[in-house]
Amino acid sequence: MQNKKQNYGGAYVPEMLLPTLHAIEKELERALKDPAFIKEFQGLLKDFAGRPTPLTFAKNITEQFGGAKCYLKNEGLNHTGAHKITHCIGQALIAKRLGKTTLIAETGAGQHGLATATVAAKLGFKCKIFMGSEDMSRQRPNVFWMERLGAEVIPVTYGSRTLKDAVNEALKYWMQNLSDTHYVIGSVLGPSPYPRMNRVFQSVVGREVREQMKDFEGKLPDVVIACVGGGSNAMGIFSEFLNEKSVSLVAVEAGGVGNALGEHASKARSGELGIAQGYKSLFLQDNGQIAPTHSISAGLDYPGLGPELAALKEEGRVEFQSASDSETLSAVDLLARTEGIIPALESAHALAYAVKLLPTLAKEKIVVVNISGRGDKDLFLIARAMKDQSFRDFLLEEHQRYE
Repeated sequence: MQNKKQNYGGAYVPEMLLPTLHAIEKELERALKDPAFIKEFQGLLKDFAGRPTPLTFAKNITEQFGGAKCYLKNEGLNHTGAHKITHCIGQALIAKRLGKTTLIAETGAGQHGLATATVAAKLGFKCKIFMGSEDMSRQRPNVFWMERLGAEVIPVTYGSRTLKDAVNEALKYWMQNLSDTHYVIGSVLGPSPYPRMNRVFQSVVGREVREQMKDFEGKLPDVVIACVGGGSNAMGIFSEFLNEKSVSLVAVEAGGVGNALGEHASKARSGELGIAQGYKSLFLQDNGQIAPTHSISAGLDYPGLGPELAALKEEGRVEFQSASDSETLSAVDLLARTEGIIPALESAHALAYAVKLLPTLAKEKIVVVNISGRGDKDLFLIARAMKDQSFRDFLLEEHQRYE
């Protein structure tokens, strides 16, 4: 998908990177026309990642809130617990075709890093993961498992010590090791062709929803809702319905704890046009510099918006909303207690908006919420936010045992 005004995207990178980006783009085009590549990709999705993921009718939520029917696309049932493994498999297969031997990635919430490390182990790549030291503290279980999978997790200790800084370090390493290294960018952002490449690989999510809705309802959904940091899960589920004007598409960003810069990560609301990390899009800025952000979720505090989503916002095709930290925590509890599904904090942003929307719609309307990942990784964050004293006591006891 190209924005007609061409305001977004592009490849704003040092000249030395352009041949590598062109090679990736050419190999992607060849691969997408190669039946052997498609067969291998689809085979790994089915037999390794566990696709298709289920579409579940949220009967209890539907009855509790009234109004429209609510369905959940449970991407948390993918291997490694999120949608991320889908584009990681795709990119790793492209890297193999290009003769690369090492995969690198940035990660915030850890799910993309975990998926990259998993695919690297499966397909025989060396692996390095760059992660802000703040995010490493917030997502220690994912760090532990990445290391068990054989990846080297490299802490980034400057700036905000979060995802944007991890991206910068990954780009630096990549430029120094282009001959043998492929950078597995974790969302629909970065220099071209990465936004399109990840959207193409993730589009399987939307295609599955279309087929599953035929079985459940015999028609398309009326609304599709997804959380947005950079936007990989959103573009994955939205892409199938972009030309279906009867389907409303809603992206939910991190509303954080307030409206001031540094209190949220809502690029659609407060972002300004800029160029950073290889692409032109909407970024949260403070006097031309990337602004600090906040989200209870380590995966939604990225300051930039995927360029295709920025174009869709400008065109009015995608509606942008936000959910606060407190609303998100309530949505985690709600989904766990009513439907037996524990969502990732990222995904809970989408549900937090959905439950406000459901009662306003007629009963024949259908809303699909993309539950992009499961909440195992957020155990420590959620327990701390909910001030769970018994969990704190457990950690203290476990610390004593560890010594």
